[in-house]
Amino acid sequence: MAEHPHPEARDETPLERADRNFSELLQELRVVQTGVQILFAFLLTLAFTPRFPSLDTVQRAVYVTTLLLSMLAAALFTAPAALHRALFQHNVKRVIVRVSSRLAHIGLYVLMLAFTGSVLLVVDVALGRGAGIAAGAGTLVVCLGLWGLLPRLVQRGVSPSEVRAEAPDRAP
Repeated sequence: MAEHPHPEARDETPLERADRNFSELLQELRVVQTGVQILFAFLLTLAFTPRFPSLDTVQRAVYVTTLLLSMLAAALFTAPAALHRALFQHNVKRVIVRVSSRLAHIGLYVLMLAFTGSVLLVVDVALGRGAGIAAGAGTLVVCLGLWGLLPRLVQRGVSPSEVRAEAPDRAP
């Protein structure tokens, strides 16, 4: 975990900082986990609908890929809890926070692909292949913009005085 740019800004030990960072990370994961669970459940039920047998080969490939991506996202988002449980009281909280943060970061990109595949599949079935591809591409662009570009733009727009006043932690 990167050291705080202004260690004097918070009166906490490195272990207290790791505890706080892990708690904040778990709160973020709770937000995304609900969406992943709903998406995964939706995809699981699709195979049992009357229309499923009429899907073509491409639609079935998108379905299976998206289902597996949803499962992988769920696994990545729950891995920090499993990691913490496995390493609880081993005095490696900072490592747990660093690894968990990376797992969550990867999970967001996998979730982005799962969202893209889900939208592609549903719009393909509802409106046709061209519309599905366009909607899937639009979904990917929106997620890349909001999850990738927006944080960079916000960070670039933060003034040095705002950083000093708030002294935020750097992502592990």
